[in-house]
Amino acid sequence: MAFFRNYFSGYYKQGGMKELLIIALPMIISTACDGVMTFTDRLFLSRLGYEQMNAAMGGGIAAQMLMFFFVGLTGYTTALVAQYFGAKEFKNVSKSLFQGIIICCFSWPVILVLKPLVVVFFTQIGTPESQLGFQIDYLNILVWGSVLSLLRHTIGCYFIGIGKTKIVMNAAIAAMIANVFLDYLLIFGKFGIPAMGIQGAAIASISGSFVGTLVLVITYFRQENSSLKMTFASFRFDKMIMKKLLHFGYPAGLELFFNFLAFSTMVAFFHAQGDEIATASTIMFNWDLVSFLPLLGIEIAVTSIVGRYMGAQKSHVAERATYSAIKIGIFYSIFIFFLFTLIPETLVRVFSPEEFSQVFENMIPLAVNMIRLATLYVLADATMVSLIGALRGAGDTFYTMLISVISHWILVLMIFLSFYVFDFTPLTAWFLVVISFLGFSLVLYIRFKSGKWKKIKVIDSGINV
Repeated sequence: MAFFRNYFSGYYKQGGMKELLIIALPMIISTACDGVMTFTDRLFLSRLGYEQMNAAMGGGIAAQMLMFFFVGLTGYTTALVAQYFGAKEFKNVSKSLFQGIIICCFSWPVILVLKPLVVVFFTQIGTPESQLGFQIDYLNILVWGSVLSLLRHTIGCYFIGIGKTKIVMNAAIAAMIANVFLDYLLIFGKFGIPAMGIQGAAIASISGSFVGTLVLVITYFRQENSSLKMTFASFRFDKMIMKKLLHFGYPAGLELFFNFLAFSTMVAFFHAQGDEIATASTIMFNWDLVSFLPLLGIEIAVTSIVGRYMGAQKSHVAERATYSAIKIGIFYSIFIFFLFTLIPETLVRVFSPEEFSQVFENMIPLAVNMIRLATLYVLADATMVSLIGALRGAGDTFYTMLISVISHWILVLMIFLSFYVFDFTPLTAWFLVVISFLGFSLVLYIRFKSGKWKKIKVIDSGINV
């Protein structure tokens, strides 16, 4: 009983677990909805064969890699809005959102220009011919619709920053329903529509993003708080706020871009080992994504809360919120531990193709063991996302970028050496990745305990404007 009293101490205080859960639960549901959309794409495609399922994994990660610098950059809108909101500078709250929208519009042509480089990467890395064509098709369609994903993300950051996470949740649920329905309709060809396979999955994803964005836009213009509502006068470039967004946002953008480039490379290394290992790693990474996205909801929530309390000059409350996030994450990781440990083969067989596949049957033992190892990975992630969210909300974006990017590229080097130098098994390579994440979370904790993040000023940062 003493353990539980200590664990839940400060539950009702500012920055306690109750306040964090109010913000985090809608975001956990929102990110889980995004996970369901991705999961459904690959689950439905697995019925058509492992080639299209693997292609959706590789193509989807590549599309995210192209977008994620801009996702990270505009994502700092959450912290900027939160700090202005906490400081009661309401006129700058909606202006911060519009600067993010400007970045979205300029980023889309850049993404389109970079797409051919990714196609070259697919061929050079040794993607199996059986999935290469599908993978390129999936990437092409997602990239054309990437501006919708960026706008949905950026407008959502505004609502997260002011603590209205239920609105983001509603948009995510609407996007998920549209995506899953259209997945069924377009992938398999129902109600007279021709079966489109992986192309249908990509179109369904874009359509889901459109629906989610529409919900956010309508809700914004219907919100009751006129002091926060963006009037047409706010639809303009603001030099001071844009400089702040670029200054504090670019490290987060670089972090997401280089991390997903690293992750994409890691997945490609696994896929290049043959169809069986590609299928096993795809299934494992699918379940890894499902388990990770709710943690991302915690990260987003703690960024918002820490940003608001730092804007209100209450760093001690921001620190309490960080520990509350870690506690919630640990509880969640315990649930995942039992799920991944007790029924891993059931989780693998969810992706069984409609027709018997020897490749699928051969890879089951490997996929099962990789999922079991992922339990330690989720525990490390629970700590890392809380610390990263807190440091980012306080403006310590450069350090989090540095340690996160370095750690991910160390993993790329480890996997490369494992496969191409030491000839390790895929399971050994994955084990090294999992263990390394435990070490990276310790480095972030040391930075957090140093307290340097408490001295950073974002909305009064001294940046030359």
